[in-house]
Amino acid sequence: MTSALGEQRSLVLLGSTGSIGTQAIDVILRNPGRFRVEAVAAGGGNPGLLARQALDLDVRYVGVAAADGAGGLETALREEAARRGRGSAGSSMPEIVCGPDAATRLASLPCDAVLNGITGSVGLAPTLAALKAGTRLILANKESLIVGGELVRRLAAPGQIIPVDSEHSALFQCLQGGRPGEVRKLVVTASGGPFRGHTRAEMADVTAEQALAHPVWSMGPVITVNCANLVNKGLEVIEAHLLFDIPFDRIEVVVHPQVMVHSMVEFHDGSTLAQVAPPDIRMALALGMSWPDRVADAAPACDWTKASSWEFLPVDHEAFPGLGLACAAGEAGGTTPAVFNAANEECVAAFLAGRLPFLGIIDTVGRVMSEHDRTGGEMSLDAVLAAESWARVRARELTGAA
Repeated sequence: MTSALGEQRSLVLLGSTGSIGTQAIDVILRNPGRFRVEAVAAGGGNPGLLARQALDLDVRYVGVAAADGAGGLETALREEAARRGRGSAGSSMPEIVCGPDAATRLASLPCDAVLNGITGSVGLAPTLAALKAGTRLILANKESLIVGGELVRRLAAPGQIIPVDSEHSALFQCLQGGRPGEVRKLVVTASGGPFRGHTRAEMADVTAEQALAHPVWSMGPVITVNCANLVNKGLEVIEAHLLFDIPFDRIEVVVHPQVMVHSMVEFHDGSTLAQVAPPDIRMALALGMSWPDRVADAAPACDWTKASSWEFLPVDHEAFPGLGLACAAGEAGGTTPAVFNAANEECVAAFLAGRLPFLGIIDTVGRVMSEHDRTGGEMSLDAVLAAESWARVRARELTGAA
């Protein structure tokens, strides 16, 4: 599962054309000889970029989730090869793996690590496949833990998962500074989003354009809205609980608008360790791909010669109830987090389409959760997917999309 210091790491990159994948490839290409990419996989919406990545990295396999994506990808590969003067010899081209299970099949390949940068709950099956194969999992697909946390924890060996969300990478690093029994609490930082300091009443007429104007990060619409109402921070608390086995009442969220301190760990002697860096996910990605080694100049460091001030503020739970609702879903366990996540995605879509007010997102998610039958049988992938499906249908009914 690991390579010796200085040896080349073999990787499989899932979700390679997305933000996580492209930034991971930036790190890889800037460190020739350090990493060997065996396969890349994506949904299939950008075959040109996927073909360029496959040839840039000289991979053996390239996966595409779209059932009809093989033809377009093969054309893109041959056109890109021709542009590079490589001709069209079949022996020089990667093998195409096509279909909804393409990423899952590639996650089972022999390699040192699998980076799961897929968006959505479709990333759960590849996560489980990598864990079953005994491969180190570099995890950026938060839905794997949110919707399938119990399944993931059953399979994961100690140290097998390296998180690359900035907050969880920070916690992972800080936890190296003490023994598990010495940890008093985890402190997860939040930027506060575009409505930091607003009251609930002041957010009654929030528009989609306002909610999508995050002050720091450039992200997809769902996660950006989740940051605006702090739902994303609640999901991160669930992840932290599952990754580090710390009870919910010992995980705290604090607002830190400057986003330089990515998270902290408080130990029982009163000491707090913080991981500090400018906001750049490439640092966490590089650490995940090279762990336990670090990659030199993976991302810019802090400039300590310049004066700066940092703030740490308590969360206004009355104005942002989504944080507490997400944590309640995590504490309930079972399929409840999957229901929360699916209902929230549908409600965010309804808000962006103008069918639901901003504050209605959490109100509607709460209603779906209250109707969820938690008396089901044993947790399984099928049970998770069924709960998700029910939650999506119910949320669409409540938001006028059904």
